[in-house]
Amino acid sequence: MQVTRHEIFQTSLITALAQGVYEDEMTLAELLGHGSFGIGTFNELDGEMVVLGGTCYRLRSDGSVSVPDLSERTPYAVVTNFVPTIRRTITGPLSRQEFSQVVDGLVPSSNYMYALQATGRFEWASARTVERQERPYRPMVEATDGEEVVVRRDFAGTIAGFRTPLYESGISVAGCHAHVINDERSWGGHLVDFVLAEGRVELCLGTDFRLRLPLTEEFGAADLSEDMSEEIKQVEHH
Repeated sequence: MQVTRHEIFQTSLITALAQGVYEDEMTLAELLGHGSFGIGTFNELDGEMVVLGGTCYRLRSDGSVSVPDLSERTPYAVVTNFVPTIRRTITGPLSRQEFSQVVDGLVPSSNYMYALQATGRFEWASARTVERQERPYRPMVEATDGEEVVVRRDFAGTIAGFRTPLYESGISVAGCHAHVINDERSWGGHLVDFVLAEGRVELCLGTDFRLRLPLTEEFGAADLSEDMSEEIKQVEHH
């Protein structure tokens, strides 16, 4: 496989988000200048973010999906210009674990970052969405505790995510971090589990990583030397 250099852009750190740094000055307009595909969240944790084809969607805990104003801000997001070099048509049904094994077999090396997109028909998928937080902000493990997991059955949709090497733990979510949205753009969230009936998986290998850190008082005061890996794992997989 021919590898060309490709940049993945991230604003802030997952450890900062885990500690409750839920605000930054990065506007959606600026974020989309760095990529047309990605995932993240919004200031005050006001919903899950999915960016597809240059359009940013906000997935809220009330089940709504909307396109926010570009002046809105994000405290954490990862984006890239999605140019897939690895593709595979999938005939299922495949569980999340089986899907992960397929992806593992497609990537030439686990030492790179990959933007991952899977489109197709799902037998079902489950997702959850963060609720908007108010000051004083609680750590993310507390803010997301008790989130409702919603199951959607028999729909066409897209998984958007990033597969990140373990050495990036603390900077990004190590492993696979993914969000889901249906084709009608009426439902979605942080992907918990799924069975994919049939579809197509595409991967874009990233060789260059650009990280932007917030110039805010809260970020400057956060204790980022603390190991938050267990808390991040709990937030991702609870």
